[in-house]
Amino acid sequence: MLDDLLKFFVVMFVVVDPPSLAPIFATMTEGASSGYRRRMAFKSSVIAFLIFAAFALGGRWFLGVMDISIEAFRIGGGIMLFLIALDMVFAREEKTTPEENAETRRRADISVFPLAFPLISGPGSLATVLLTFGSARHDPLLYAGLLAVLALVVAASLGAMLLAPVVMRLFGVTGANVVARIAGVVLAALAVQFVIDGLKQAFHLA
Repeated sequence: MLDDLLKFFVVMFVVVDPPSLAPIFATMTEGASSGYRRRMAFKSSVIAFLIFAAFALGGRWFLGVMDISIEAFRIGGGIMLFLIALDMVFAREEKTTPEENAETRRRADISVFPLAFPLISGPGSLATVLLTFGSARHDPLLYAGLLAVLALVVAASLGAMLLAPVVMRLFGVTGANVVARIAGVVLAALAVQFVIDGLKQAFHLA
């Protein structure tokens, strides 16, 4: 059982990729207060874990009832993630004053979208949860262990978001902008990969 838990932890950590959340979170909360950042970090982590738990317990049933395939779920999530990446790469802003932009960032609730989904509990991680928990549904002890692993991965994501301001201060303004653009490109590539994987599985391509 320990081998199964370790394997699941490694896969989930790689798919969720908590370290990559730091520059993304810092970019999305730029200009906001520390209280806002902490609130979004904790709220998104709780919501992400609840999403994971819901998919672990009844995700396969729900997708079946809605007649949604895992492949379609991957493609849809990938498209949403790609749109977020475009905004990060091109630093799109509305035609408002800097003060208005900062106020908008402070008021906007980004905990559900895009933080909890699809950045933390994305299509890849949710598909992994569905497949892993589906094979462990007859072993309550393994099931509980897998839930604990999910909590550990979410905690790592929370830590990355809370440390984001410190990490970004080390880079400075110019460095932070460069990191934000690079993170956007990486997100775009990840989004395209989600779509490619979904299409491959949907059409049974090699």
